[in-house]
Amino acid sequence: MNNANNYCNDLFNYSRFVTREVKIGDLALGGNNPIRVQSMTTTDTMDTLKTVEQSIRMIEAGCELVRITAPSLNDAKNLEAIKKELERRGYKTPVCADIHFTPNAAEHAARIVEKVRVNPGNYADKKKFEHIDYTDKTYEEELERIRVRFLPLIKICKDYGTAMRIGTNHGSLSDRILSRYGDTPLGMVESAFEFLRICEEENYHNIILSMKASNTQVMVQAYRLLVNKMMATNRNYPLHLGVTEAGDGEDGRIKSAVGIGALLEDGLGDTIRVSLTEEPEFEIPVAKNLAERYSSRKTENKTGNAVTFHNPFEYCRRKTIETKNIGNKNVPRVVADFSEKGEISPASFFAVGYNYSVPLDKWNITDQACDYIFLGDNTINFEIPGTLGLIHNYTTWLLLNNKTRAYPIFSVSEFNSAKEKSAELNFVSVSSTNDIEKLTSTENVIYVFETANEHAMPYLRSLFLYLLANNKLNSVIVKRAYSNLSADKFQLYSSTDFGGLLLDGFADGIWITQKNCAPMQIVNSTAFGILQATRTRISKTEYISCPSCGRTLFDLQETTAKIRARTSHLKGVKIGIMGCIVNGPGEMADADYGYVGTGVGKITLYKGKEVVKRNVKSDNAVDELIQLIKDNNDWVDIAS
Repeated sequence: MNNANNYCNDLFNYSRFVTREVKIGDLALGGNNPIRVQSMTTTDTMDTLKTVEQSIRMIEAGCELVRITAPSLNDAKNLEAIKKELERRGYKTPVCADIHFTPNAAEHAARIVEKVRVNPGNYADKKKFEHIDYTDKTYEEELERIRVRFLPLIKICKDYGTAMRIGTNHGSLSDRILSRYGDTPLGMVESAFEFLRICEEENYHNIILSMKASNTQVMVQAYRLLVNKMMATNRNYPLHLGVTEAGDGEDGRIKSAVGIGALLEDGLGDTIRVSLTEEPEFEIPVAKNLAERYSSRKTENKTGNAVTFHNPFEYCRRKTIETKNIGNKNVPRVVADFSEKGEISPASFFAVGYNYSVPLDKWNITDQACDYIFLGDNTINFEIPGTLGLIHNYTTWLLLNNKTRAYPIFSVSEFNSAKEKSAELNFVSVSSTNDIEKLTSTENVIYVFETANEHAMPYLRSLFLYLLANNKLNSVIVKRAYSNLSADKFQLYSSTDFGGLLLDGFADGIWITQKNCAPMQIVNSTAFGILQATRTRISKTEYISCPSCGRTLFDLQETTAKIRARTSHLKGVKIGIMGCIVNGPGEMADADYGYVGTGVGKITLYKGKEVVKRNVKSDNAVDELIQLIKDNNDWVDIAS
């Protein structure tokens, strides 16, 4: 890779980016230590007993670092009571105080807990969404103001041996950063570096860095750019990975795995937090499943040629030739695998988004209907929907009497020797650059990239980089096989493997095969969830929902469920559901609508980043949100 674009040790071999070791109490993080997992309490920090009991549930689930919000000086003071009670009960897990707007709370907490987290976007700034035309002189004056405000905390951390996370959030960049760098990954990195330079000038290095965003494209680009800047300046601070406001359930898990997994695959990350709108102890198994996959990952001596014209810091879909409905400007396609099924009937297609009505002799097609079904050597004897294509093994396809919307898949040798091919669409399975070079023709050909390599994502990436380097414009379906995994691990692993490629704009479709992992309906929803999480194909409503903490002013889980129940049919609409103003308009980033707690029993509604209604009573705030969506013509009625 061009040195200017370096962001990991090796694009093709697993190699962990070794960072400096940071001590958080007795916990060693970074260096050659395991990837640590952590979470954050959702209780009121002033409620000592509830916070302690929730912390214990987290610790017993495997949490290695407990983060607790300290939104005020009183909350920071109460951390001492919380720590004493944890120690009295025999728990010595280190605690991190989460700080946003209150430097005095950070300064007090740093004397009590093992780590403090500060957000450079709001630690010494108030966000007004103003564009300010800075001169170099006035910008430096702002940095000096921040320096004066930040220095006391640095001194306390040095004196007490307290670690610090400088945690940038995409949605809470300061007006100063936005004015100079824009709403960009570069702005996120510079926001952290401004604070980091002040720490370094004071010879304080007990620091962890993070670049969180709800948009996985932005999140991955920002972390890559952060490491790129560290490499260029001989820095190696540990990385805290996370997708903020990932949501709940399947969506939250897939989205987290896409962002976190894409970075872990490249050897980046020393600690991870999965942010789900659920009880925090439920986050830990997800984080552990993601981290443990790399505990024994070894270099496999793969090689590849990185091209200098692929920019890993910006999303750009690879240019391809459109073949039927695949490639070019078409959304990535989903292939469902029915090759291992026995008898196939119209009812079999229900799991992949096609509902057949016998009385009406009619197909109903959902927003998550797959585009192709691989039948292997199976055949069917009924009419399929007009939007669906079938893929058969070549020898079976040859024998079909009706080849309408039916297409063959070949091995390389089969394709080169075949006397009959589809005039519209041919799939060819390839697993190496040699396979691509051996093809005698590429007209109407879709490559199906697959590999048995455990470290699949970088290996498949090497094939895409080969296509780029050789200006080969055929579209590519990525195929991955899984077996004997729990449904949870299946979703996390597949999201990781496909996510990194899609975030780089490298795939025109995905094809998941599995044995003994999950029902077909979950496999299909996972495929569409991965595309949604990577922002490459939108098939449902997106909820940008924070994971709750002690600042939260309403029941996030209950409210999210209510909003989801009434809006889940609004395909493509993004709704931010935030527990407090810290995770308010900024954290919602690019949400279309926002529902933000601004007081006990009070909700503020947003259209984009603009306040539309303040102090709406929570009892009828969901109704008001629905009306706001209707007023802006984004509402559609559920089809009867």
